[in-house]
Parts: sequence; structure tokens; C-alpha cells
Amino acid sequence: MIRLALFDCDGTLVDSLSSICAAMEECFAASALPVPPRQATRRVVGLSLVEAVRTLHPEGAPDLHRAMAEDYKRAFQRLRARSQVDEPLFEGMADTLDRLADTGWLLGVATGKSSRGLTFCLDHHGLTQRFVTLQTADLHPSKPHPAMALNAMAEAGAAPGDSVVIGDTGFDMAMAKAAGMHAIGVAWGYHDRAELLAQGADRVAEHPADLPALLEELISVG
Repeated sequence: MIRLALFDCDGTLVDSLSSICAAMEECFAASALPVPPRQATRRVVGLSLVEAVRTLHPEGAPDLHRAMAEDYKRAFQRLRARSQVDEPLFEGMADTLDRLADTGWLLGVATGKSSRGLTFCLDHHGLTQRFVTLQTADLHPSKPHPAMALNAMAEAGAAPGDSVVIGDTGFDMAMAKAAGMHAIGVAWGYHDRAELLAQGADRVAEHPADLPALLEELISVG
């Protein structure tokens, strides 16, 4: 049996909120728009860029949303060039990934980041080789569409009943359920427990160290 643990990145593997908010603020300022409060930006982490700016500025036209998404990418690149991108791993996450790999789980990522952004992040933490499948927002429709999850399972050779999405937002939980997968919400990310459960979380982990046992439990109950 092939077992796949498919992780979100921002808010699940790494705490990138401060950098995301800084880039979003530069993006809105470039269009002379009021800067969204950080709590609002927190709510859209995990969506694709166009969908995120559309949610934050619903009055804008599609062309503006696409332009703002490009402004966000440039802002994030400037932050990275100034060594101002802060994406630390959550405490205990590296050890948890090791434990899962040691017990036979295949690991993957499904994220609202671009391929470029995910590569920078994983390379920085020395994690790239741990994952057998990487799914990003520039290759698929935005979460909660199931495309990223379905493609990850196809690449790993895993069935939905043996696969689990681990994420911090309702978008992750809804994506998992649309793909027929199990779903574990994480309490250290950007959406609260009630929303994770409302969107289909089978379990909610309080700490990365809780994940191996929860994953085994979900697969054992089918």
C-alpha cells in the first residue's frame, strides 16, 4: 500500500505570514489602493495570487487582479533580494517529516505558492528531496479545486483512501474532500479550528509531533 501525506506549505510547514503581508501591502500600494489589514490577508493565504487579490479587492476588474498578482510577485522578489523574506519551519516539523518518511509515508506538497517560491522555500530548509510530488498554484486552479491533490496522488501512485491532506486552512480541507482524501487540519496556522472542522477536517493536530499518530489512525479506520 502506498500512503501519501500531502502538506500545504504556508501556515503548515512554514510560518510565512509576515512576508506574505509585506508583499501584499506593497502590491496594493503599487495600485494606489488602501492596504488590506493583515487579518484580511491572513484569511486568503493558500489561495492562488489572482484569487487572493480578487478576494481582498472584489471591486477590481480581472485585468487589475492579474496585474496586482504580478506586482505581488515582484514585491516578494524584492523582499527576497533584500534578505527580508522570513519563512521559518514550524517547531518540530523537520522531525515529523523524518518520522513519517521512516515509517513508509510518501510526502508531497500542494501549495498556493508558485513553483519558484516553493523551490526557494524548500531549498532554504534543505527539504526538497523529502517530497516525491510538488503541486503549485501556477500549474493548477486555486484551492479548493481538487486538481493539485488529484495530480499529487497520480504522481505518487496513491489511492484517495490511503492519502491525507495536512493543511491550516479551510481551502485545504475542502480540496481534500473534493479529491476523496482524508484531511487533517493544523492548529498552528492561519484559520481556526472551527473553520477547519466545518470544511471537512477529520482531525485537528495541535502540534507537528501529533501528525504521525493521527495519520496512522485515519488510514487504519479507512
